[in-house]
Amino acid sequence: MERSTQTPVLDLSLDAAGLTAQLVDIPSVSQDEKAIADAVENALRPLAHLTVTRDGNAVVARTELGHKERVVLAGHLDTVPIAGNVPSRLDQDGVLWGCGTTDMKSGVAVQLRIAATVPAPNRDLTFVFYDAEEISAEHNGLKRLAERHPKWLEGDFAILLEPTDTQVEGGCQGTLRVLLRTEGERAHSARSWMGANAIHAAAPILARLAAYEPRRAVIDGLEYREGLNAVGIEGGVAGNVVPDSCTVTVNFRYAPDRTQEQALDHLREVFDGCGVAELTVDDHSPGALPGLSHPAAKAFMEAVGGVPLPKFGWTDVARFSALGVPAVNYGPGDALLAHKKDERVATERIIHCEERLRAWLTD
Repeated sequence: MERSTQTPVLDLSLDAAGLTAQLVDIPSVSQDEKAIADAVENALRPLAHLTVTRDGNAVVARTELGHKERVVLAGHLDTVPIAGNVPSRLDQDGVLWGCGTTDMKSGVAVQLRIAATVPAPNRDLTFVFYDAEEISAEHNGLKRLAERHPKWLEGDFAILLEPTDTQVEGGCQGTLRVLLRTEGERAHSARSWMGANAIHAAAPILARLAAYEPRRAVIDGLEYREGLNAVGIEGGVAGNVVPDSCTVTVNFRYAPDRTQEQALDHLREVFDGCGVAELTVDDHSPGALPGLSHPAAKAFMEAVGGVPLPKFGWTDVARFSALGVPAVNYGPGDALLAHKKDERVATERIIHCEERLRAWLTD
């Protein structure tokens, strides 16, 4: 079936739930976001109160009202691969089903509704719609914008509309993945005493991991729980060979009060004396402090209500934090349903999120 070359049209007069359905019906798997980016750009350009710019498949719209405070609302346009769950489907219980409903086209719909219906907010606003969040960081559209156009992302406070079931989640954990290699000496398994088994040499690493007691850190009243786990192990040459090399892949999820350097130093300390021949960093993204002490964050919490929670996992709030912009996660949808074939979101949660943001920006 050939895809239509006509740009889809978004109806910004719909409520955020109806707009979510329209967005879901535009396939936008990572690195195939042109159609949805075109639709977003075309919907925003006629709005006289916004200045709209674009870089690749990222669209940025700004108000220029001269307020002392600027808030950034950001969300990614891409989804994981479709699993037979497009187009969207609304059931009789008011639940919208489809790829991206939770992660995170419902959040994008809320952004678009605020952009369209709040022409005179009480704070200047920047709306960021970006590409390629669901794949490796090198492709991330927000990363590209931060490198090419950092001024586009300037603000006093940022909200990433990732799924949090309309609860504020502050900051995010850092994530560090390392490869721990052990060495041995090859030999025929029938004469194993002639060699040294590198897989057996990994036993101290696994024992250290099993005995590890993760730290809990309280930051701005939020308790972040760290975790250190083996997530892979690779070794072996053949069924009759004692292996001379083994690699254990370890993932460290750490609280945002650690710097990247401190996180790496901690792992070196943990595995000191375990016979590691080589420790290689495979992937590393810093965490983000919750920033809940910022006046804008306090005002936001008062407006949306609830009790703030820590973000377990990594999100692009870290990119804003690196730019000096305190940021939180807040959006409709249940993060536990993200990426699932039965991904879905309750439409009342989308409407609630839209109403809470509008109230905060118009009081």
